[in-house]
Amino acid sequence: MVSLSLDPSAAKYLIKAKIKVDGVVDKSDVIGAIFGQTEGLMGEELDLRDLQKSARIGRIEVELKQNQGKSEGDLTLTSALEKVETALVAAAIESVDRIGPCKAEITLEKVEDIRIAKRKKLVDRAKKILQEMLKQSKEELADLAEEIKQSVQVEEITYYGKERLPAGPNIDKSDAIIVVEGRNDVINLLKHGIKNAIAVEGTNIPKTIIELCNEKVATAFVDGDRGGELILRELLQVADIDFVARAPPTREVEELTYKLIMKALKNKVPAEQYMENFGMKKNNHRKEKEKKEKKADENDFYRELLEDVRGKHEVVFLNDKNEEIGRAPTEKIIDEIKKAKPHTIVFDGIVTQRLVDNAHESGVKKIISTAMGEVTKIPRGIKIITEKQLK
Repeated sequence: MVSLSLDPSAAKYLIKAKIKVDGVVDKSDVIGAIFGQTEGLMGEELDLRDLQKSARIGRIEVELKQNQGKSEGDLTLTSALEKVETALVAAAIESVDRIGPCKAEITLEKVEDIRIAKRKKLVDRAKKILQEMLKQSKEELADLAEEIKQSVQVEEITYYGKERLPAGPNIDKSDAIIVVEGRNDVINLLKHGIKNAIAVEGTNIPKTIIELCNEKVATAFVDGDRGGELILRELLQVADIDFVARAPPTREVEELTYKLIMKALKNKVPAEQYMENFGMKKNNHRKEKEKKEKKADENDFYRELLEDVRGKHEVVFLNDKNEEIGRAPTEKIIDEIKKAKPHTIVFDGIVTQRLVDNAHESGVKKIISTAMGEVTKIPRGIKIITEKQLK
C-alpha cells in the first residue's frame, strides 16, 4: 500500500519488514523508536523526518498484534529515493533493536520495485484483454466457418439404394458403415466429418441396409430413447450388425456434439454382447455366412489339390490347418498315413474300406478323393468327400 504522504506516481520502492517485540507496545512506540534510533545515523541528507517532509519517503505504516505479552507485526514504507539511498534507509530501520523499554527485532523481508510490480500487473491485464479480443475474434470466425461448413455438408448428403436412403458420400468407399435412424442424424454426423452414415428412415429395415450390413462392418448408432431401442431391436433381428452405439439417455443422435458423438462411437459394444446383456435372442447371420464362406473356400482348395495330383499317383497329407505336411506315392498310402498321421488326405483314386479303417486308426479326419469304392462302414469322426461333392 502506497502512503498518502507520498505521491503514488513518484514512489519507486516499497520496503517491507517484520517486527518482533518482547513486550506490549503500540504503533506510535515503533514509529518513535525508528525516528529516534536512526536520527544522525545516515547523515543530514537522509534524516527520516526531513525525507518525509519533502515527500521523498512515505508514512511508516505499522500493523501490530499483541499475544502473551509480546508484540508482532508488519512494517511498510514507500520510497521515492534511488536504489542506494533506499537500501540505506531499509538497513537503518533494520538496525532498531529496542522499542520503548523492550527488546525488539526488525527484519527486512524485501524491497520491492513498485514499477516492476506495476508493469507486471499491466502486462497481466493486457494479456487478459488480448485473450478476450482473440476469443471474440475466433468465435466470430468460427461461427462464420461453421455456417459455411454446415452448408457444404448438407450439400454432401446423398441418397443411396433403390429406397433412396439419406447417406454420407463415402458409403461405397468405406469398409465400415454407421446405421442411424433418420436424415437429421446423417446431417449431424456429416457436420462433424463422419461421411459413412446411412439412415434406415423407419422401423421397417430396408433391403439396402440388410445387404450393406452383410458386406461391411456395421455399427448401429441410435437415439437414447424408447424409439431408438425399438429400431435397434429390429436391426439386430434382420441385419448383420457388428457393433452397437447409443446416444446418452433421452438424447438424440441429431443433437449430439462432436465430443459426445466420438465418445458414443468409442464406447460401442459388440452386437452379441449387447444382445446378451438385454436378454435378446442371438441371430446367426454372420456365423452362417462365415461357415458357408469357409466351406466354399475349402472346397475350392481341395479341388485345386485334386487337379494338382491328377494322374500323378500321389497322395497329399495336410494338417488341421490345411497346411501341406508331405506327399507320398499312392501305392504306399497305408504305410505313409501311419507315419505322417495327417488330419486330411487328398489323392486321385478310389476310397476303399481298408483305406478308411487304416486312416481312422491313424487319426485322419477327412479323406478327399476322386471317387468312393465299396465302403460298407464309415467310422464316426471321419469324413469322406468325393470330387463330385466338391462341385
